[in-house]
Amino acid sequence: MSNNAATSMEVEVSPEQKQAETRRIILEGIIKFLQRGIAAAETHYIYRALRTAFSLRKRLQPDIIAEVIAAYNASANSQSVAACLKSALAQLQQNPAEHPAAGVCEPEVCLFLGLLAMLCLLDNKQLERGAELADVLVGVVSSAQRRTVDPIASRVFFYYSRFFEIADRLSDARPALLSALQAATLAGMKETKAMLLTLLLRNYLHYKLYDQAERLTAKSSFPADAPNNLLARYLYYMGHIEAVQLNYSQAQTHLLEATRKAPSNAATAGFQQTVHKIYVIVELLMGNIPDRSLFRVPTLKKPLQPYLELTQAVRVGDLNKFQEVVGKYQDRFLQDNVLVLIQRLRHNVIKAGIRSISIAYSRISLRDICLKLHLDSEEDAEYIVAKAIRDGVIDATIDHEKGSVQSAEVHNVYETSDPQYAFDKRIAFCLSLYNDSVKSMRYPGSDHRKELASAIEAIKRERELAQELENDDYDGDSDEDVMDEGP
Repeated sequence: MSNNAATSMEVEVSPEQKQAETRRIILEGIIKFLQRGIAAAETHYIYRALRTAFSLRKRLQPDIIAEVIAAYNASANSQSVAACLKSALAQLQQNPAEHPAAGVCEPEVCLFLGLLAMLCLLDNKQLERGAELADVLVGVVSSAQRRTVDPIASRVFFYYSRFFEIADRLSDARPALLSALQAATLAGMKETKAMLLTLLLRNYLHYKLYDQAERLTAKSSFPADAPNNLLARYLYYMGHIEAVQLNYSQAQTHLLEATRKAPSNAATAGFQQTVHKIYVIVELLMGNIPDRSLFRVPTLKKPLQPYLELTQAVRVGDLNKFQEVVGKYQDRFLQDNVLVLIQRLRHNVIKAGIRSISIAYSRISLRDICLKLHLDSEEDAEYIVAKAIRDGVIDATIDHEKGSVQSAEVHNVYETSDPQYAFDKRIAFCLSLYNDSVKSMRYPGSDHRKELASAIEAIKRERELAQELENDDYDGDSDEDVMDEGP
């Protein structure tokens, strides 16, 4: 009896060890699922493996990852893959016990394991070691450019840039990103190309290199079938660049599309707030007043409070209130990187004031205009009114002898071309929405059906996928939401 009791005590393991063993088995199952996608050349298996792995991110410990890496390192048949796995083990600073060699380690598996190691280093704030591992992974991507590498490579480059950004060395990552963009374009890796374009635009905006960003977008095309999260981010960067370069109409279109492409949930609240801050300013620069309901959205109400006060000052044309709001929230506007755009609104405030005066008075002296708009002299008021008349802001004439402004009679708006422009804008939007809807109706390829010998195998495969979907506990956490907090 005593011998049996001793044996049972030796076999018994702690709950932590059981939990670690369970997570290791789950991780190995994800890798097998990844290998199935590599063998069938089907990327939806790889996307599935990535989603499941990211859901386990907070529960994967360095020793578990190192143990799996060591098993595949023993069977690596490529020099670059072996060097990558050894670097991952070195950066994790783990000495795993000997483990039976796993199957052949493909570049996709190597990148996947390296990506998990990078996430572990990032969560533990080990930025230097993470950046070194990211350099090694980028080298593996450059040596294995094929369709099944594309989903993993895009995430490798995302975290590669993220490490440099956190370390405030974002400019050091630019040469590697530019070289990778050229290689991804030639290899037809669409998602990687889309990711690299957004990362480069973010890089340029961080250092206010707007001309270089514009040249990049002019010489490259964004993939039409890129994921919506990358498209939304790309449209936001384009809108920001065009707003700085005075292309307000294009900026408004791109920012509006960015808000529509991004999902409206708590996970993307930071991105929605960042886009709407610039969208409000672009609307004001175009002479429009944003709808009040925009500032009442729960996720936008508090972040857009300074922009609501700014909008109110522009709407009434009160120059003193405008300057007071700018001075009050100057640090906030600098942090949001929109102070340059807001400083351009001074002229819009004056134009709004002149428009209100023109509607309220059929005849008013330049002296009264100077007092109402808080201008320095009557000469400034005369110049500003003349420019407003030339720009079509008001329909009036200046009597230089009497020093007054005579407003023209109000005409019926339906006798002008304004309704035509409004209908043309709505029709263009509907046509664009229709074209995007047609393009989005894509169906999965049927190549995998050729591998099915009978209907029984097809049913079995569907049941396996359904079971794996039920077992998934993806929680949606990602570092991409952190990047959405700023330009």
